[in-house]
Amino acid sequence: MKKAVSLFLTTIMALSLSTSVVAYTQVEVEDGYDYTRFADDNITLNVYNWGMYMSDENDSLEVNKAFEELTGIDINYVTYDTNETMYAKIKGGGGDYDVIFPSDYMVARMISEDMLLPLNFDNIPNYKFIGEEFKNQPFDPNDEYSIAYTWGLVGICYNTTMVDEADLEQGWDILFDEKYKGEILMVNNSRDAFGIAAKSLGMPINQTSIEEVEIITEKLKKQQPLVQSYVMDEIFDKMEGEEAALGSYYVGDGLLMNETNPNIQMYIPKEGTNYYVDSACIPVQTKNKEAAEMYINFLNETQVAVANCEYISYSTPHTVAKEFLNDDMKNSPILYPPQEIMKNTEPFVMLDEDINSAMDEAWSQIRSADVGSNAFLFSSGIMIALILIIIMILKRIKRSKMDY
Repeated sequence: MKKAVSLFLTTIMALSLSTSVVAYTQVEVEDGYDYTRFADDNITLNVYNWGMYMSDENDSLEVNKAFEELTGIDINYVTYDTNETMYAKIKGGGGDYDVIFPSDYMVARMISEDMLLPLNFDNIPNYKFIGEEFKNQPFDPNDEYSIAYTWGLVGICYNTTMVDEADLEQGWDILFDEKYKGEILMVNNSRDAFGIAAKSLGMPINQTSIEEVEIITEKLKKQQPLVQSYVMDEIFDKMEGEEAALGSYYVGDGLLMNETNPNIQMYIPKEGTNYYVDSACIPVQTKNKEAAEMYINFLNETQVAVANCEYISYSTPHTVAKEFLNDDMKNSPILYPPQEIMKNTEPFVMLDEDINSAMDEAWSQIRSADVGSNAFLFSSGIMIALILIIIMILKRIKRSKMDY
C-alpha cells in the first residue's frame, strides 16, 4: 500500500513539473495482482456506463486506455442517460454487456430479477478500500452483487444572475414557480422527477401506493408548462450557456458547470433530497466474468479512483482516494456534506412492480404532453410563416397589377 501511494505521488509530481501537458496512461497498481493473465486471450469487455462518468481526457488519466495497455483487454465503451434506459436495454436483450453502473434502487431491482451475477471478491482485492458505510447497503444487503463506484446528492443548480437567491427558500417549490416559467430545466427520468415532486409536497420520496403516484403526477403535470426542457447531460450546455436559469441535477455536475461558468451554484433544498450510490455490477449475460472483475478492481486502484472523481466531480467511496483529491473537492460541503444535511437525505429503494408501472406510465404521459406542446408550437410557427409568405406574394401581385 505504501509503495503504491508513493509511486502515485511521484507520478503526480512529475506531471506537475512538466513544462507541457501530456497524456499519460501508466498506472501504478497494488502489489501482487496479475493484470496480464488474459493478455493473449483476445478479450473485449463491453462496458455500459452513464455519460461523462469516467476520466477520458488526454491531459488526465485515460482510464480505459490505461486498462487496455496494462491488460491487453480491449474495451468497448457505451453510455446511457438513465437507469431506466440501461435496464430496458439489458432486460430486452439489446446489449451483451460485461460491466454496468446502476444506481442503488436499480441494483435491487436487477438482483430481484436475476439480472446480475454474484461477484468473486477474490478477484477484486481493492474492495478493501471501499468505506464500510458503503457496504451491506439495503439494496445489496449481503454485499454480493455490487461495489460502490461513486455517490452523491440531487440538488438545484441555478444561475446567480438569473435567480433571486431569496427564492431558494422555497426549496424544491422553486422548480414549480411561475416566476421562472420557460427558464426551468427538469431532470429527464421518472424516479428523480417523482422524488423531487414528492419532496415538494411533503410526501415520501419512495412511493408506497398508486394514490401517491397519482397525486405526484398531478403536481408534475402542472409543472410541465413551466419547463423549458427535460434534460440529462444536455443541462451542461444549457446552464453553462445561460439558456436557462435553474434546474434539478446531481451536485457533482453542478460543480463541473461552475468551472465553466462561475455564475452557476448548487443548492440542497431544506426539505431534504435523494442520496444515491452508483455501483459497478456484472450482468448475467457476460462471457468474461473474471476479466470484468479485473476491470472493477482496476477502477479501485487509488490513482484511477482519484482520476475518475476529479474528472466527474462526484464523491468517492474509496477511503484512500479521498485523501488525494484536490483540496477544493476534499473540503467541499456539497460533495461531502456535513451531518446536518446528510441526516435529511433518503435513498431510493426498489418499488413494488405495480407502483413502478404506474409511475412509468404517468411519466410517459407527462413527456408526451411536452412533446405534443413542442410539436404544436413548431406547427404553429410553420403556419404563421406560410401565412406571411402568402401575404407577401399577394402584395407583390397587387403591386404588379397596379404598375401595369
